[in-house]
Amino acid sequence: MPRPFVAYLRVYEPLSALDAPLADQVRKALETGVLSRADAGSREQELWLRSQLARPRRLLPGERSDGSVAPDAPLDVLTISPAEVPGEVGPGPLVCPLDLRARSAAALVGFLATSSGPLQDAALAVEPEAIRARASAVMAELTGGAVHVISTTWTVPLPWFALVDPDARRIVLAPRDDPERQVSWRVAMGDARQRVARARTVVSRSLGDEGPAKVLADTARWLDHFSPDSAVELDYGGLVQLIEDDDLLEDSSAQDVNAIVDALEEGDAEEVALRYENLREFWSELARRERHG
Repeated sequence: MPRPFVAYLRVYEPLSALDAPLADQVRKALETGVLSRADAGSREQELWLRSQLARPRRLLPGERSDGSVAPDAPLDVLTISPAEVPGEVGPGPLVCPLDLRARSAAALVGFLATSSGPLQDAALAVEPEAIRARASAVMAELTGGAVHVISTTWTVPLPWFALVDPDARRIVLAPRDDPERQVSWRVAMGDARQRVARARTVVSRSLGDEGPAKVLADTARWLDHFSPDSAVELDYGGLVQLIEDDDLLEDSSAQDVNAIVDALEEGDAEEVALRYENLREFWSELARRERHG
């Protein structure tokens, strides 16, 4: 089974920065063995399917049928070393709890906001107001007030590239069905915050506060929930299964987005148009595949 066609923006915090009881839960998870980045998408897919195939069906992964947290609910954690991140982060280990139950709750709220009544009736066995109430309760359980991972299907929001140094790309050209195949960037939290703040200012001044500027503003608010000694990772995740090796090697998305910010600041409309055309050409193919399956 292919990995989900999902890209991720993750925050890895120093274990010492986590509040109890999350810190204790993460320590226990580290003792039993951490999840690899390559297996994260498939693991989340498996847990979600288990919750939906259970009888009675669970609204969220890791729950009992009455909505309470199951005592054996897994806490999956990714971890990296400070040495794997350019810039000042740490101390280690740097950990990223996957927060699957909370992320699933947020996704259900998003589904309610964007789907029609008949589709909701077919997909959900719980009233929308009950789902919203449950989601609010689950999000309130987060000790830091925010999930450590945000994700998108079939694409990467272009403003995310403004957070990273284009030259810090990590690429592994394993076979398409190999979970080690990857494209990702890591950046110290301090650098990410400076980059997103500058991009937001430039884009808002040039294009207004909606669209890309709103994505940048929302991303900046999300980053503010975490320790300044954290690391941020932008990961193409399962999208790399859809892209040819040569196209991955030639992908200049991070360079293009950062160049657009520079060009907007300098008032160079021709450079903005050129770079945007590169982005449109690269990402439109994935958009076509999403529409046509």
